[in-house]
Amino acid sequence: MLVDSHCHLDRIDLSPYQGSLEAAVKAATERGVERMLCIGIDLNNAPAVVAIAEKFPSIYASVGVHPLDISDSVCSKQTLLELANHSKVVAIGETGLDYYYSAERKEDQQQSFAQHLEVSASCGKPTIVHTRDARADTLKLIAEHGSAEVGGVLHCFTESWEMAEAALDMGYYISFSGIITFKNAAELREVVRRVPISRLLVETDSPYLAPVPYRGKKNEPKYVVEVAECVAELKGLSFGEVAKQTTANFDRLFSLGR
Repeated sequence: MLVDSHCHLDRIDLSPYQGSLEAAVKAATERGVERMLCIGIDLNNAPAVVAIAEKFPSIYASVGVHPLDISDSVCSKQTLLELANHSKVVAIGETGLDYYYSAERKEDQQQSFAQHLEVSASCGKPTIVHTRDARADTLKLIAEHGSAEVGGVLHCFTESWEMAEAALDMGYYISFSGIITFKNAAELREVVRRVPISRLLVETDSPYLAPVPYRGKKNEPKYVVEVAECVAELKGLSFGEVAKQTTANFDRLFSLGR
């Protein structure tokens, strides 16, 4: 069994499946991807991701506002708490900091991220963190506003081992996407080797970042298999060991009690 720990099912290309999300989910299941976490990025798509999670027993949802979407979604802590109260919502986010695309809005991003971290600590559901070109501030805000007991995950990780190690020390998990299969990702593959398998997740971030050999195509949950295969090769483990451990990690982080 595999879990795609981060996918945007409301955005994936369903044209190969004649518009059927059920068929796309079945295609993933047939490759052993039995569960998925559908990610919220703003207030507008929160109803959609929750509805998907309600429809499929194997799918969960998160709710939050992405750092590049804060201009479109003014979200109070009370609103976040109300959205997080749903039984199929297992995480807060995707939130975080992105100075690569939006450095001019650093203060707004920091305020939103801190708020998400506080909601996470309050409701006991972990934080899903997007971070790009904001290493020091990301770690600082997690330390100041987050909860080590509740924790979270740095998703689609592309940063340094030093940042990964600091996040691990604060109780966070590290999630890797299809980027680790890219030819120019040698430094990132070294980070994969160093992150303990007990604190590692795999994801697609679909419809983005399809792994080799599907790079350039629209990504979807069934391709998390290639991410797990790459992790297995880098760590000298069997595919089965990686699948079993990353699934156990997912259940532990998101308190699913399986």
